[in-house]
Amino acid sequence: MRFRTEIEPLRSDLRFDHNRPVVMLGSCFTDNIGARLAADGFDVTANPFGALYNPMSIAVPLLRVLDRRPYTAADLTPGPRGFHCLDYSTAFSSDKAEEVITKANNSLETLQRTIEKPGATLIATFGTAYIFSFANDGRPVGNCHKFPASCFIRRRLGIDEITECWQRLATRLRAESGVDRILLTISPIRHLADGLHGNTISKATLHLAVDALAGCCDYFPAFEIMNDDLRDYRFYAADMKHPSETAVDYIYERFSEAYFDRNTLAEAMACRARSRHEAHRPILEP
Repeated sequence: MRFRTEIEPLRSDLRFDHNRPVVMLGSCFTDNIGARLAADGFDVTANPFGALYNPMSIAVPLLRVLDRRPYTAADLTPGPRGFHCLDYSTAFSSDKAEEVITKANNSLETLQRTIEKPGATLIATFGTAYIFSFANDGRPVGNCHKFPASCFIRRRLGIDEITECWQRLATRLRAESGVDRILLTISPIRHLADGLHGNTISKATLHLAVDALAGCCDYFPAFEIMNDDLRDYRFYAADMKHPSETAVDYIYERFSEAYFDRNTLAEAMACRARSRHEAHRPILEP
C-alpha cells in the first residue's frame, strides 16, 4: 500500500558538475538550497542582494549587469534609516549614501563575475506574483524597507508580463554572458498575507508563467515535491509557512537525483563530509 503520492525519479538532460559556476537568485528558499550546494563543493553564488520574491525584482540585478548600469546616488531613496536601495533587501540601507552605493555595486560585480564565466547556470526561484511599486514614481521595488504602507501600490503581476520579461532576459543572458542554462523553480514557502486563496492565485500565476517559459528555461518541481509528495504539516517549520530542514534535505536529494551524475554525486558527498568535519566543534572535557 502507498500512503502518499511520491514524485517519480526526476530525469533531466541538464547536468551540474563542480566545474560549472552556479548563480542563484530568489526567495529565501534559494538560500537553503544554495547552502547545500556550497557544502557539496559547488562554485555557487546565492542571493548576493538578499532574498527577492517576485520575478520582476529577481530580473533587476541581472538587467543592470547586462546594461552595465551601476548604482548612483540618484537610485537611492531617503527614508527611515537614511538612504535606501529599494531594489534589494534592508541590508542595502545606511545613514551614509556612499555605503549603500558601494554595497550595491559590489554585489553587482559579484553577480557579473559569476555570469560571465563560461557554462554558468542561473537558478531563479519565484516566490510570489505580487509586486510593490513606489507610489511617488511607479517604480517597482524588491523590498519595502519598512517604509509606511501608504508609500506603495501593491498588485499582482500578469502571466504575460512575467513571460515577456524572462523570455527577453533569457535571450540576452545567452547572447551577452556565459550563462547557457536557466533553471526556474517556484518556492514552496507559503505567503499568507492574502490568505490561502490569495497564495494559491499567486502561485498559480507563477506556474502558468513558468510553463510558458518552457521553451527557454528548465523547471525543477520543488513546489510539487513539498505540496504533493511530502504533503504533511510535520514537514513545515514552526511558522507553518517554511519547509523544515528535513523537507529541504529531501527536496535537495531529489534535486541531486535529477541533475548530478554518478561522479558528481560522489564528489559532492566527499565535499559534504569535509564540510561537516570542518564545521564540527568538539565538546571540551571539564
